[in-house]
Amino acid sequence: MERRAFLLKAGVMTAGAAAVLDAPNVIAQPKFQWRMPTSWPPAADILIDGARQFARIVDEMSQGRLKIQVFAGGELIPPFGVFDACSQGTVEMYNSASYYWAGKEAATQWFTAMPFGLNPLGTYAWYYEGGGLKLWEETYAPFNMVPRPSGSTGPQAGGWFRKKISSIADYKGLKMRIPGLGGKVIARAGSTVVLLPAGEIYTAIERGTIDATEWVGPHDDMKFGLHNTAKYYYFPGWHEPGTTGEFTFNKKAYESLPADLRRILDYAAASMHTFEYMAYFRKNSEAMRKLRTDFKNKVEILTFPKEVMTELRKLSVDVLKEESEKSPIAKKVHASYTKFQQLVSDFAQVSEGSYYEWI
Repeated sequence: MERRAFLLKAGVMTAGAAAVLDAPNVIAQPKFQWRMPTSWPPAADILIDGARQFARIVDEMSQGRLKIQVFAGGELIPPFGVFDACSQGTVEMYNSASYYWAGKEAATQWFTAMPFGLNPLGTYAWYYEGGGLKLWEETYAPFNMVPRPSGSTGPQAGGWFRKKISSIADYKGLKMRIPGLGGKVIARAGSTVVLLPAGEIYTAIERGTIDATEWVGPHDDMKFGLHNTAKYYYFPGWHEPGTTGEFTFNKKAYESLPADLRRILDYAAASMHTFEYMAYFRKNSEAMRKLRTDFKNKVEILTFPKEVMTELRKLSVDVLKEESEKSPIAKKVHASYTKFQQLVSDFAQVSEGSYYEWI
C-alpha cells in the first residue's frame, strides 16, 4: 500500500511538474490583432463571406492567437486604396484583385487573369507548379508585401451591354467598365474604359454614364441588379477565364509572426481556392437558371459572335506583348504564364476538351 501510494504521488508530482514547465510556453505565446480591408461591397456576398471565412479559419487554427477583423470596401480604406495602405504598413493585410494595381506595376495584371488564358484549374497550377507564385512574390517585394492567391470567381461572364455586339466595330465609342488586360484590349478596339469599384457599377450603368459593364457572373451580377440595367448578357468571359483574387500581407507584419502562424495564413489562403470557387460554381448555376426562367422576357443571354472573338483574340496578342514590355518583371511573368499555358493546353484539350465537346 505504501509503495502504491508513493508511485501515485510521484506520478501526480511528475504531471504537475510537466504542467508547470509547459505553462509558461502557453502563456508566453504572443497574440496578434490584424485588420483586413477589402475592395468588395457588402452586396458581393461570396467575396465578403470568403474574407470572413478566411479570418475564421485563421482564428480557429491559431487557437485565437491571430485574429483578423474584416472590412468591406470603403469601411476602413477606399476600395482601391488597400494596396498602398498595406504597402505602407497602415494595415497588416488586404483582400482584393491584383489587376487593380496595373498603374504601379504592369506585371500585377497576369496574377488575376489573362485574356484567352488559363481556367481556374490551370491558373492555380501555374501558381504552385509553374512558378507563378514565386514571380508574384518577386513582383510585390519592392512594395514590401507578400501575396497569396485567394479564391477564384471561376470563368466570368462577358458582360452586360445596352446594345448588341454584332461586330468588332460595335466596340468603337463604347464606354465600358472593365479592368485589367481585358480593358486594354477593348480600348484597342476603340472603347473608352472606365475603372470603377464594384459598389459604383450599378449607378453608373443605370444613369448611362457607361454603356456596358462586366463584374463576375450571374450570382453577383443579379445581386448588384445589373439585369435591370442592360438587356444583353454576353458570354464567354474571354477577358477573365480564371479570375483569382489575392490575400496580401505587409511584409514586416507577416515576418513578425511565428513560423506556425505564417503557415496558417498560407494554408488558410489556399483553402479558399476550394470554398470560394465552389460557392461561385453553385450560386452562378442557380442564378443562371433564374435568369433563363424568371427574366427570359427581359434579358437575352448571348454568345459573342465568332468573328468578334477572333478579332478580340488578335488584339489581345498585341496588347499582351505591349504590356509585357513595360517592365522586366512583366516580361518574365508573361513568358512564364504563356509557356505554362502551352504546356497544359494539349492535355486539357485531350482530357477535358474532348469530354465537353462530346457531352
